[in-house]
Amino acid sequence: MKYSDTIIDNHIKNTHPLFRVVRYLVWLFTPKFEVIGKENLPEGAAVLVGNHSQMFGPVAAELYCPGKHYTWCISEMMEKDKVAEYAYKDFWSKKPAAVRPFYKLFAHLIPALAQLIFTNADTIPVYRDRRVMKTFQLSSEKLSEGAKVVIFPEEYEEYNNIVHHFQRGFIHTAKYYYRQSGEAIPFVPVYICPELKKFVIGKAISFDPDNKTDEEADRICNYLQDAISELAYALPRHRVTPYPNVSKKDYPFNEKL
Repeated sequence: MKYSDTIIDNHIKNTHPLFRVVRYLVWLFTPKFEVIGKENLPEGAAVLVGNHSQMFGPVAAELYCPGKHYTWCISEMMEKDKVAEYAYKDFWSKKPAAVRPFYKLFAHLIPALAQLIFTNADTIPVYRDRRVMKTFQLSSEKLSEGAKVVIFPEEYEEYNNIVHHFQRGFIHTAKYYYRQSGEAIPFVPVYICPELKKFVIGKAISFDPDNKTDEEADRICNYLQDAISELAYALPRHRVTPYPNVSKKDYPFNEKL
C-alpha cells in the first residue's frame, strides 16, 4: 500500500506543511489497516461508531475510512491551554505508577503540536459546555454534504471484553440532523483491530425519529456495542486494544465470555 492510496481528496494538500509531515510519519509507523465490509457502508451521509482502541481508532479513521469523513475530536485537544491536562488524564493516567511522571511531563510538551494536528485533520470539535450545539450543527452540515461522521464514544465503564459502555450524547446528532433534513441517519458499527490490522465495517442501524430520545439512545447504543463485539468475535484470536491505556499484558482476548 502506497501512502498516496490513503489520500482521498485535496484537503491534505491545503493543510499546514508540518501536519503533512506528521501525517506521513504516522502512516509510516502505524499498522496499515485493511478495510473489510465496505459493502455495508451506506451511500451518502452516515455516522460510523467504533471502539476507540486508544490512539488507533482516530488514526485508522483519518487514514483509512472510505470516502469523505470527519472525526469527532474532544475540543480540549484543539485548545492549547487545555491539551496537557486533558491528554494526561484521558490517555496516560492509567499507566503503571512508575512511568506516570514521564507521561505527565510529555503531556506538557505537546500542546502546540496537538493543536496543529487536530485543527488540520478532518475533525469536528466536541464541546462539553454551552457550545455543545455547535458540535451537532457542524456534524449536521457535514452530513448534509454527504460526508460520513466518525465517533468513538467509549467511556471507562466496561461493557464486555471488546468495548466499554458508550456515552449516549452522540445520538443527538441524528435528532439534530433529522430536524434539519427530514432524513433518518444510519449508524454504522466499526471494529478497529490493530493487532490484525483490520478496520471492519458492520451493518447499519437507522435512527427512528418517532422514538423517545432516551429510548432511541439505548436501542442504538446497545445495538452498536453488540455489533462491534460480534465483529471482533468473528475474527481470529487476538488481543483487543482497550479504550484505557493500560499495560499490554492486561489486554483481553476476543473470546466470547
